[in-house]
This record gives sequence, C-alpha cells and structure tokens, in this order.
Amino acid sequence: MAVFVRSISGVLIILVMIGLGYILSRRGWFDEHSRRLIARLVTQIALPAYMISTITTQFSAQTLKSTLPDLRFPVVSMLIMFGLSVIAFHGFKIHPQRRGLFEAMFANSNTVFVGLPVNEALFGPKSMPFVLVYYMANTTFFWTLGAYLIQRDGQGTAKFNLVTTLKKIFSPPLLGFMLGVVLVLLDIQLPAWIMKDFSYVGGLTVPLSMIFIGTAIAGAGVQNIRLNRDSLGILFGRFLVAPTLMACLVIPTPMPVLMKQVFILQAAMPVMTNAPVVAKLYHADTDYAAIMVTETTLLSLVVIPILMVIVQQIH
Repeated sequence: MAVFVRSISGVLIILVMIGLGYILSRRGWFDEHSRRLIARLVTQIALPAYMISTITTQFSAQTLKSTLPDLRFPVVSMLIMFGLSVIAFHGFKIHPQRRGLFEAMFANSNTVFVGLPVNEALFGPKSMPFVLVYYMANTTFFWTLGAYLIQRDGQGTAKFNLVTTLKKIFSPPLLGFMLGVVLVLLDIQLPAWIMKDFSYVGGLTVPLSMIFIGTAIAGAGVQNIRLNRDSLGILFGRFLVAPTLMACLVIPTPMPVLMKQVFILQAAMPVMTNAPVVAKLYHADTDYAAIMVTETTLLSLVVIPILMVIVQQIH
C-alpha cells in the first residue's frame, strides 16, 4: 500500500505541473510559438545542462563502465518492438496511410518529456543514469528508423539523409550526455561555479517538460480523443507489449534492480512528442500523431502508478 501511495504521489507531482501548463494554455498564455520556445529551451538548453550535472554527480568511472554495456537491452527491445509493430499493423488493420506513424509510435517512447520527470519523481536522482542510457537507444531509433517510416507515409518516396539524421541523433541532450561521460571517465573536475550553473539551468528540465506536455494536450484538444483500432493498437503497444517485453529481457539478468525498474517504466512511456513534428514535416497524418501523444500521455497517469506497484516486486 505504501508503494502505491508513493507512486500516486509521484504522479500527482507531475499531474499538477501538466495541469498548470494546460490551464495557462487554455487561458491564452501559450500559443504555438510559445510551445516551440519551451521545447527548444528544454531540449537545447536545460536538458544538456541537466545531463552534465547529473552524470558528473551520480556517476563514477566504475559505474559508467558497468552501466553502458546494458545499453544492449533497450536496443534489443526496440528491434523486437519494430518487428512486432509490423504484426500489430496487420492485426489491428490500421489504415495504410498511417502505417509508418503507427509503427514508429508503437515502438518508441517519450523518454525525456515524460520519462525523465516520472523517474525523477518516483526514484530520485539516482535513477537518472539509467534513464539516460535508455534515452540513447530510444532517440537513435526514432531519428533513424522511426523518422524514415513516418517519412514514408508522407508525400513522395522516403529518403534517408545521413547528415540530417546524424544531426538529429547527436542532439544537444545526447551531446550533453556524452560530455558528462567524458568528464567522468577522464576524472575532469569543472569549476564549482560552472557546475552550479549547470545545476540551476538543468533544474528547469522537469517543470518545463511538464508544462510543455500540458500545453501540447491543450493544443491537440481533449475533445478529439476517441478509441478506435488505430488508437487501441498504439495503446496496446505502449502500455502492454513494450513493458512486458522489457521485463522479460531484464528480470533474469543480474543488473541492478533500479535499472530493471527504470528500463521497464521507460518502455511504458507514452508516444514521443516529436512524432507530430516529424509527421508535419513530411506531410503525414499530423492529427493522428498529436491525438496519440495526448491519449497516451493522459492514460499514462493511470498506467504509471499500477506499473510502479508491479515493478516494486522485482528483486
């Protein structure tokens, strides 16, 4: 019972911030330009600083060397998820023009805007190294295979641009992660005042991420939410298949219990907020992507406490 109360409390912390973003957006504080600005502040400024601050304080060189090899578990999980997404596409009889979007949203989770603050609230800063390991795999798959599949839905023939893809993969958050890793491995100590700045700026990550989600929900329109085959397939993949698959992969291993818990929760996060952006860029079904971000984000507030109780039983 205590575990359930703690998980509910963690979700309520997040829900209040999402609600704040939603209410302020509905009252006209935020428009489309504001949402883009918040997203840029998080991904290009706050999150890289958060990565550096967290890694250099939570990691040791020994911990890094023992943790990074476990990147293989998210990689294997996502490879299998992409394979299962093809089966689910046929099983749920998804509209052919939504195939790429469906497969990308089925397989990839929102590891930053939702996953990071959820794990921070539930497990504390000690979970961040494992969150970031999962993030590395997730962002790589989304901006390579996921973006290619979404592009295939749009107008014209899908093309793979190596330079553009590398720019997306080696984004500021990932570069922040890599810099933090280098600093730890080489035992480089930055001046205390710089680290304090990283800590302060990085502290913006969680609240701004949640406010952004609230504004995104307000922008998509809760009234547009409806359950049909296209949405049920995504819900099935995100909240049932993905965490179950990850649990099957990590539970038998000797990895730290907290890493197992974080990986399973990260696998069950909602659809990536980048999906509608990429869909719009390639003239795919943007409305479908936006509605699925909204549906899965709202439903995750119910799923996360339940899943939290389950993962607490892992030893």
